[in-house]
Amino acid sequence: MNDNLHQLRCFGCGARISGAEAQPDFRCVRCGDLFEVEYPGWGERGGHDRPNPGALKWLWRERRCSSEALDRSGVWRFRELLPILENFDNAVTLFEGNTPLYQLKRAAKALGIEQLFAKHQGLNPTGSFKDTGMTAAMSVAKERGFEWVACASTGNTSAAMAAYAARAGLKCLVLIPDGKIAWGKLSQAMDYGAVTCQLKADFDGCLRLLTQIVKEAPIYLLNSVNPYRLEGQKTPAFEIAEAFDWAVPDHLIVPGGNLGNSSALGKGFRELRELGLVTRMPKISVVQAAGANPLVRSFKEHQASALEPVEAHTRATAIRIGNPASWRKAVRVIQESGGWCLDVTEAEIAIAKAELGAEGLGCEPASAVTLAGLKKLRAEGKIASSETVVLVLTGHTLKDADYTIDFHRGTLLKEEEAAGLETKIAGLQRNAVAVEATPAAVLAAMKGRAG
Repeated sequence: MNDNLHQLRCFGCGARISGAEAQPDFRCVRCGDLFEVEYPGWGERGGHDRPNPGALKWLWRERRCSSEALDRSGVWRFRELLPILENFDNAVTLFEGNTPLYQLKRAAKALGIEQLFAKHQGLNPTGSFKDTGMTAAMSVAKERGFEWVACASTGNTSAAMAAYAARAGLKCLVLIPDGKIAWGKLSQAMDYGAVTCQLKADFDGCLRLLTQIVKEAPIYLLNSVNPYRLEGQKTPAFEIAEAFDWAVPDHLIVPGGNLGNSSALGKGFRELRELGLVTRMPKISVVQAAGANPLVRSFKEHQASALEPVEAHTRATAIRIGNPASWRKAVRVIQESGGWCLDVTEAEIAIAKAELGAEGLGCEPASAVTLAGLKKLRAEGKIASSETVVLVLTGHTLKDADYTIDFHRGTLLKEEEAAGLETKIAGLQRNAVAVEATPAAVLAAMKGRAG
């Protein structure tokens, strides 16, 4: 690793160490908090290692037309802002990133917002935003000579890790909560060759066990406690800024699970501002499911100074996490940017997911919390009609196809969950209908669906 260009700084006590000095669980030996990557050479304008903003913008745009493997990656295309490898030949890539930014015209009209977009991270190689972080952390694991990598997962992390481990020629271990993972995600980890263990525990229990395991064996931990994961996951901030010609949107809304993604995106925008590539940060808001909302409770009950774990319950499996590791980092991003933290119900998630689908953008349930959260923020007057808003969609719709099918069949929500929303839900449901194999029957079905 290029320890001459980067170091790790403890988020809690501020202690600084080289990357090679990190403990297997990536916790500070002084205070137990997490680390983040920092680049000392960027500290002063005119410094020898400080990137030139104008030159970088030109270079990154030129790389979009390159056929070189690293340039085709939406993460390593920005490698000047990720000097974490001694040799970029060690980068493990599946050409992740460079995901599309879609305009949401129907939702914008319904909410009275002039400019509404969705950054669809579900269109990464394994179908989720985790690929952007996995390419960075897996590359570090490869360069440091590890043979085994491991993660605890609700699904997306395991899929990404297994794919990138396969590309790197490394072995991987996945710990998942038994019966609490979407099959579309689990099938990926299996197909990519992971040693997959289902445990009688929730995600937080899986992570606790894995933390013990990596202290006893030479296994590289690839959950979001790994600071190099967040270095890769910050790059969609660069893509968003670039898409708006380096004038960032007013508001960014992110799903809240283990809270590494909001932390990473905040770090990305902060670094762009500090380096002079943009003039400000967007407001960043985090949305959680009501049944898995420890950060929301922290803001309400402790002014975000402490977090009490909860027993997480939500069908949005990707954010079914009751004790998020990166909560302090997420708090800083929300407070620093002037955003909010809120939660939404299961019915609100399901409706928002169907509304995104009606725009031709499929996503997993956890992604839809962003649109559900936007509706609340708009109703509360926290987002003006003139603001530009970007929703981060974190996972592909096929990650959890059963959820979508159950919604349209009317078997997803309990009666009490759908109470008062029956008409709205019925207007969005599109269940398959059985008809006779005749033109008249098919045309009649079409007529019934017209409008």
